[in-house]
Amino acid sequence: MAAERAIEMVRSDGREVKVEGAREIRRLTKTSSRHRRQLSGAIEPLVSMLGFDDYNCNESALLALLNLAVKDERNKIQIVDSGALGPLIDFLQSNNLNLQEYATAAILTLSASATNKPTITAAGAIPLLVNILRDGSSQAKDDSVRALYNLSTHPNNLQIILSVQPIPPIISLLKTRKKSSKIAEKCSALLESLLNFDEARTTLTSVEGGVLTVVEVLEDGSLQSREHAVGALLTMCESDRHRYREAILREGAIPGLLELTVQGTPKSQTKARMLLQLLRESPYTRSEFEVDTLENIVSNIVSQIDGEERCGKAKKMLAEMVQGSMERSLRHLQQRALVCTPTDLPLTNCTSEVPLK
Repeated sequence: MAAERAIEMVRSDGREVKVEGAREIRRLTKTSSRHRRQLSGAIEPLVSMLGFDDYNCNESALLALLNLAVKDERNKIQIVDSGALGPLIDFLQSNNLNLQEYATAAILTLSASATNKPTITAAGAIPLLVNILRDGSSQAKDDSVRALYNLSTHPNNLQIILSVQPIPPIISLLKTRKKSSKIAEKCSALLESLLNFDEARTTLTSVEGGVLTVVEVLEDGSLQSREHAVGALLTMCESDRHRYREAILREGAIPGLLELTVQGTPKSQTKARMLLQLLRESPYTRSEFEVDTLENIVSNIVSQIDGEERCGKAKKMLAEMVQGSMERSLRHLQQRALVCTPTDLPLTNCTSEVPLK
């Protein structure tokens, strides 16, 4: 049986045989969840190979462990329990960019397990991931921000992440990635969480193009990214309206907010309306907000915008929004006579894992 033979090979004494066995395990587990279960017995010898001063052993074992961990919670936990974090932490600091990249991918995959998150944090991975986010290869940067997002969902980890200055490299990564990409989603989600802290808000406004980059996600991101972006800006404005209102208006957030009020997710629509209220010259109470119209709120804001181009774009968006509202009302009246079967919305994963190697 192929699985049993591969386990025997990685348990053998010869390094060349171990490497061959690790590569066979990688091949067998690339697409087979059954083989991941069958080959869990190879985890300990593979982890021991990470400690060899031999690149071929390190690389073949790392890639095999990566495939064993993907979509297998028990294997993720067993890999950490078998002592993999020590060598992985060393590889995160390696001058060998391949090992650094593979180790980042491994930390990403292992951090998808809630059980592993506190252990990974205690091993000192967070500062090293931020260093890679700042200076690593393109792939390592993507994997590091996804790993940081995974770790950020564990209590107290946000403060640890914030302590190593992640905002500038997150913004730098966002500037270079498509705003509709999955990486942009993780960056904007991590930013939204971090901006609950005053230190993060101060840093974002001091980074060149920081607020503008969030506004660009608000305009051009995926539905999920835009929800995080408007949430981030709303958190800023709610924390200190007088401090952040002008910075948000100055970067031209109004057109994107207008679009979100009619085309965003339900959460985005609510957050966009709340932010538009706060961006008024004189915000009002909730009861006053409820009786006013979105068009009146936006008209008030448009009158305050400097620059003909921005003002013209905002006014155009306002006109389109009013027209769209009328058209939707008409469609709603037409559809009331129809019998409709609601469709389920697709579920989204809360955590990330690295693709199979």
